Amino acid sequence: MATVAMTVPTTIPDLRALILNDRVHGSLYTDARNFERELEQIWYKTWVYVGHESEIPNPNDFVMKSIGPQPILMTRDKAGQIHLLQNRCAHRGNVVCVKQKGNAKLFSCSFHNWTFSNNGDLVGYAFPEGYRDNPAADKSKLGLGKVPRMASYKGFVFGSFAADGPSLEEHLGGAAEMLDRLCVNGPEGEVELGCGFLQHKVKANWKFVVENETDGYHPAFTHSSIFGVADSGIGGLYADKSTALARDYGNGHTEMDLRPEFRKFDEPMRWFGTTPEKLPDYVDKMSAAYGSEKARTIMIDGTPHAMIYPNLFIAEIQLFVIQAVSVDETIQHVTPIQFKGAPDINRRLRQQTMGSVGPAGFLLADDASMYEGCHAGVKSKNPEWVFLGRGEQRETRDEDNYRVSHITDETPSRGIWRHYLQLMEAE
Repeated sequence: MATVAMTVPTTIPDLRALILNDRVHGSLYTDARNFERELEQIWYKTWVYVGHESEIPNPNDFVMKSIGPQPILMTRDKAGQIHLLQNRCAHRGNVVCVKQKGNAKLFSCSFHNWTFSNNGDLVGYAFPEGYRDNPAADKSKLGLGKVPRMASYKGFVFGSFAADGPSLEEHLGGAAEMLDRLCVNGPEGEVELGCGFLQHKVKANWKFVVENETDGYHPAFTHSSIFGVADSGIGGLYADKSTALARDYGNGHTEMDLRPEFRKFDEPMRWFGTTPEKLPDYVDKMSAAYGSEKARTIMIDGTPHAMIYPNLFIAEIQLFVIQAVSVDETIQHVTPIQFKGAPDINRRLRQQTMGSVGPAGFLLADDASMYEGCHAGVKSKNPEWVFLGRGEQRETRDEDNYRVSHITDETPSRGIWRHYLQLMEAE
């Protein structure tokens, strides 16, 4: 392996010198100046997942969300229209909502009682005489800030602070199929996210989290303790002899495709450790919805293990939403996947989520220690680089021309960094 000699710049870094085909410089995870650049070039320019329509099912419902460190109110007005609003009074900057979720037609700032509709319009300010004949106090120009672009796919709501740019469909590209594949596992073809979210904070850069979500090299080691007691055969999915694949969809979207292993066993619902006999109501509803043969195929393949860049992770039984807070702090918001019209499987998914990533869960505690260890480690002076070359020599293209390799290869990480470079260098 050739030695790469490089010094870290003292100004805004030259990214092409720090992101190579098979490695990246450790400073990209720890440089606060680079993090600020990421906010502007990635989090505030591209499409970012915000929330799901099912979280605000009724008129005047709202829920607190975020785009990076920016607090966002996702609301549904009285007419059913969804809005993404910034949680900041246009007067003196105070937050206008302090509840995580609820139902409200109006939001009133507790500082000076400016009051806003749930569509963002300013409807009144206290003691209005003080604003009479002041053209700058035009209510139509002093509403809550709105996320300029909002779009939804299969109920998944995305927002972008950029006034123009690629459409959501262009951003998702081939990765939209992974959301299709998720939804089809419900008998009504819809996901409902009504359980609330657990929040896990780690002292690590957000990119460590994103890369880890579709890293198939670590599970056999990081999660060996839970694999050893779970007795579900899950460890074999990430073994050296596994037939599962790592895939790069482009645009930063990646997947650990476990379907080849599940198809090899040809057993419905093996993807989350049960059998059709234990969930007869779900099986009957799936068969009624899709026909018995197609339903069986769906239940063999299961839900995807996929990362929609930059912040939505589908982890078979649960969804993670990644929030970049600062250069060295990340919050993961996690909720169990729930399928509309499938109460028996939903109950099991809730229980499994609590067991795996709840307060006493094994999986996320394992991962969190790795995130924080890596973030501390990349501050070292030697070696300065993070090596991402595993499997580069055996990477191929699938029938859709996406890069694929063995499940344990670092094809997803290389794809993520290629897209990262494009976004960071964009005008």
